[in-house]
Amino acid sequence: MTYSLQKSMVAKVVGISLVMLLAACSSDQRYKRQVSGDESYLEVPAQKALNTPAGMILPVQNGDYDIPPVTLNGAVGKALDIRPPLQPLALLNGSRTQISGSTATLLLENSAQNSQLWPQVVRVVQDKGFTIASRQDASQTLTTDWIMWQRQDEDVQYQGRYQISVQPQGYQVAVVVKLLELQQQTNPVTEPSQLQRYTGLMLNTISEELDSQATARENALANRTSGSLDVQSGADDTGLPLLVVRGPYSVVWERLPTALDKIGMKVNDRSRPQGSVSVTYRAPGSGTWNDIGARDPELPNGDYKLQVGDLDNRSSLQFIDSKGHTLSQSQNDALVAVFQAAFNK
Repeated sequence: MTYSLQKSMVAKVVGISLVMLLAACSSDQRYKRQVSGDESYLEVPAQKALNTPAGMILPVQNGDYDIPPVTLNGAVGKALDIRPPLQPLALLNGSRTQISGSTATLLLENSAQNSQLWPQVVRVVQDKGFTIASRQDASQTLTTDWIMWQRQDEDVQYQGRYQISVQPQGYQVAVVVKLLELQQQTNPVTEPSQLQRYTGLMLNTISEELDSQATARENALANRTSGSLDVQSGADDTGLPLLVVRGPYSVVWERLPTALDKIGMKVNDRSRPQGSVSVTYRAPGSGTWNDIGARDPELPNGDYKLQVGDLDNRSSLQFIDSKGHTLSQSQNDALVAVFQAAFNK
C-alpha cells in the first residue's frame, strides 16, 4: 500500500515537471534568434608567432597576405541574432521602398489615383488601433503614441513611437515612417538592427493595409465594370507594338488569366505591382479557335513575358519572347481579334 502511494506520488511529480518543462519550452523564443550547433569556434586559441629553428633562413617577408588584427565588437555565440533584416514590402502597383536606419519610405506615383493617400494612411493607423498623439492635416504628418508590437520571435515585446507623413516629391509621393523611440520593458533600445526591424515593421503594416484598400476598391470597380473589353493594336513610346485594351488596369488584370487560358497560354507567375505575367504558350487545336471565334495567330510556341501597363481608363499588353524581343507588328495585329474574343466570350 505504501509502495503504491509512493509510486503514485512519483508519477504525479514527474508529470507536473514535464508539463512545466513543455510550457517553458513553448514560451522560450530564443531558438528563433540564436544559432544552433557547436560553439567550439569561440574557444579557438589565439594565433602565435612562427618559431623557427636557430640558423634557418626564412624567405623575405611579404605583407601582401598578412591578416590585419581586428577588434570584434559585435555579438557572438548565442548572443548573435541570426534573423535576416526585415525587408520593406513594395506591394502597391508601381511602388518602391527604401529603408535606412530609423527611416523607411514607400514611394508611389504622384497621380490622381494616389491623390487621397493621406486620408488613407490615417485610416490605416486608426483601423489598426494605433493611438494618434498628434496630427497635422496641413502638413500631412502624425505622431503615434506608444505602440506595443506582438511578435512571436520575441520573448519580451518591444514598443515604439512613430512619425508618419505623406510628402509629395515631384512626380512621386512618399509615405515616410520615422521611428522616434524604441523600448523594451521601458529600457531604451539603440541597437541598429532592431531599430531598422521595427521601422520596417510599421512601413510594412501601412503598405499591406493600403494594398488591401486598393484591392477592395478595384474589386468593387470590377464588379461594376463587367461589360465587354475592346482591344486595338497600338505602340509604346519607342514604336514597339502592343495591344491596347479599353478597360482600367484592375479590370483587365482580373480578367486576364481566364482570357489567357482560353487561347492556350498557361500562367506560370504574375506580379500585380510590377504588372508582369509569365506565360507558356502551346498552340491549341483548330477547335479552340472555332469556339472563341478567332483565327489562329500562328504565334510560336514557347515562354513569354506579358507586360501589363496602366493607362488610366485603358491598359496595354506587350508580349516579350524568351530572347527579349517584342512581337512583330504582324504577330501583334493577329492577337487583336484573339484577345477581343477571349475577353468577351
